[in-house]
Amino acid sequence: MAIIDVVKWSDADPDVFVWKFPSEELGTWTQLIVNESQEAVLVKEGQYIGPFTAGRHTLDTRNFPVLTAVLKLGTGGKTPFTAETWFVNKVANLDVKWGTVDPIQLQDPQYNVMLPVRAFGQLGLEISDSCHFLRKIVGTLPSFNKAKVLDYFRGVMLTKVKTVIAKKIIEDKIPVLAIATHLETLSNYLKEDLEPELAEYGLRLLKFHVHSISVPEDDPAVKKMKGALASRAEMDILGTDYQQKRSFDSMEAAAGNEGVGGMMASAGMGLGMGATMGQAAGQAATHMNTDTATTPCPKCGASVPQNSKFCNSCGSSASATESVPAAGNIICDKCGTSAVKGSLFCPSCGDPFICCPKCGTDNPEENATCRECGAPMPIKCGKCGVSVGGDHQFCPGCGNPMSSKCPRCATLLSASTKFCPGCGVNVSEAAEQS
Repeated sequence: MAIIDVVKWSDADPDVFVWKFPSEELGTWTQLIVNESQEAVLVKEGQYIGPFTAGRHTLDTRNFPVLTAVLKLGTGGKTPFTAETWFVNKVANLDVKWGTVDPIQLQDPQYNVMLPVRAFGQLGLEISDSCHFLRKIVGTLPSFNKAKVLDYFRGVMLTKVKTVIAKKIIEDKIPVLAIATHLETLSNYLKEDLEPELAEYGLRLLKFHVHSISVPEDDPAVKKMKGALASRAEMDILGTDYQQKRSFDSMEAAAGNEGVGGMMASAGMGLGMGATMGQAAGQAATHMNTDTATTPCPKCGASVPQNSKFCNSCGSSASATESVPAAGNIICDKCGTSAVKGSLFCPSCGDPFICCPKCGTDNPEENATCRECGAPMPIKCGKCGVSVGGDHQFCPGCGNPMSSKCPRCATLLSASTKFCPGCGVNVSEAAEQS
């Protein structure tokens, strides 16, 4: 049996936390050399002896109280014995990187959209209790490095990370896209939560940093939300009202179609654009329409221009007719301005005229029936943008069907129906589920 003169770990890798000396046959007076950044622990008959701190240590029976007898026969006065020698790297490892394997599905508190969230960061570790660390984690492995530490603690670490991030977003109502401004607070919370978990295994958590919290750019929900935010920002910059933008988009789509409907839409789009050029243009258009509008004289019934003070036929005062709308004129449902019949947009506020085909009353865009007579209102074709009568089953411009059936009870529905009149189900949700 060879006598080992010197036992030491001279080429220590900073990423290796624990290393076992290859030989277990040690002779009495063997020299154990421990560097400043190390500790050594001997294992004899299942018992941990040490730790041995930095310096030179002579291994003899005084180091091993478990030895009850000294075997000297045939050894020349030297005592052979077997013992495992473990070296523990006490250097702080500050470059342990971590990250979420799978995205965390969270509901954005501002937009109520489910978004996938990823988190990445870095932590620093140090072995605080060598014997405890060897007993709890290492066991009989020949070495234990940084990768194995992450494998051992990945589960508890990611559970804590997901819980703290979700709690911060939900309780403080922080938008997912703005959570990056709270990285320092999240890092402190996670360090406090993880310290007791690692201390049970003889490890000290020196630092814990969350470097980034992000959402995958290729996720459909993320693309949809960012597109909506970009559109809203564009409208804010241009100062365009959303309702007007929708009206112009619809008119532009209709203008692209051939036929009389497309020609009328093109003309209407031009009027609509002129109506939004400013308050001065709106007032000028109001005066022009007022000049051409007429009302019946309250005395003789003759037609009198709205801006005239006296009737041209009987000479009576026409002041009583000044506030009376001209016969057949359109009254804007939004601001009450009177406009010439056939106008597509209000000359004062730019609101599009959606007139009832039966009584001619202007209605809000969302009305399915006339607010005056209850007749079905025209519906814009979702394919070509042409206005279609409420009782039509197909678009006269492109032949697109204007009605559908309820996914649950097959009741015939119009294009604007949100809830089925037959069974009460939400039509869009039922369609997605089917």
